[in-house]
Amino acid sequence: MLINFLQSLYDHNCPLPSEAVVYNRLIEDIEYFSISPQVYFYLKQQDRLELTPPFFQNRLKNTFNQVLIQNLFIKNQTEKILSILDELGIPAIPLKGVLFAEKYFGHVAARSTSDIDLLIKPHDLENVIECVKELGYIMEVECAPGHFHCSLSKELPGSPVPLVVKIHWDILKENTSEFSIEEFWFKSTSFKQYKHVKQLSDVHTFYMICLHTWRHNLDSMKHFLDIIQMIHVMGNHIEYVNLFNEATRHKTLNRLKRTLSIVYRTFPHVKEIQTLPFLQQKGLYWQYEAIRDSSFRNVKVYVDYFDYLFFSFDTVKQRLIAINEWLRPSEYHLSKELKSEKGTNFKDYLILYNKRWFGFLKSVFLHK
Repeated sequence: MLINFLQSLYDHNCPLPSEAVVYNRLIEDIEYFSISPQVYFYLKQQDRLELTPPFFQNRLKNTFNQVLIQNLFIKNQTEKILSILDELGIPAIPLKGVLFAEKYFGHVAARSTSDIDLLIKPHDLENVIECVKELGYIMEVECAPGHFHCSLSKELPGSPVPLVVKIHWDILKENTSEFSIEEFWFKSTSFKQYKHVKQLSDVHTFYMICLHTWRHNLDSMKHFLDIIQMIHVMGNHIEYVNLFNEATRHKTLNRLKRTLSIVYRTFPHVKEIQTLPFLQQKGLYWQYEAIRDSSFRNVKVYVDYFDYLFFSFDTVKQRLIAINEWLRPSEYHLSKELKSEKGTNFKDYLILYNKRWFGFLKSVFLHK
């Protein structure tokens, strides 16, 4: 239902639902995926908001206004950090967030966000951390081994959720590709009035969003809308052939193919804007039901998970690393999956394997 509705927002040949009862379920799905601002802004732009029931309009508008206040505050905090880094001559690139919403969605509140993501040079990490700490942020728990970012957070008055600043020095885990973040820096362009703060090129922004979406295994419709919106905004300027050639060098091609295959299959209208330069489909077992209901389990859920986990990679070496990390997760990942404290032992691995095995058996025998 939600997918058909979202399709109608981009494809005017698809009419909006006419039954009020349908909107009761739609608003639940929309709020579940935190995409109320996008839906509100699309309908408002198209002068179709009044074609929906009043309660639906009000729910969307209220959330949009809340996001507007939140995003304006996050934008202010982002600009403070960028200005300090720029004054110190520290290169930085803002990723996603409110700046992404403004540039590709057309309004600061047209896409909700809760974090500030910055790309910096690895050798500047300690200096950037100190700059962010001076603004009242404190270091969160240590990041995963081999990962590519760390986080600092600050409690906000009247908000149960802290504002998080994620400092990235890369966008992919070590040993999973031959990706070079320096190429992103080289093709970045000037950003506003800053001397040292840059912005990613449109193509590399799209590349990053696709990799980010893959990393989450397309677990939210928010990821779909990010990619679809960029396709609509950029059109044939994406130049898939050049992008896929770059991904081939980086050994990330299967990740792009899987992500875009699922997006194009779910929202087929994007083929009319830009066709994919390959025929073989990937991610055939991805299911909307699995991301809408966390308790939904069937055999296809596990097949999709293993396909994502092991066969998204381009080389045998990458797959072997992924298999080894799944069979023998680090202490950090083991404690996270079991939701336990660190200091794990062999018994914890047995608990993990038991949990995985019985979860699979349950899905086989209790679901069709």
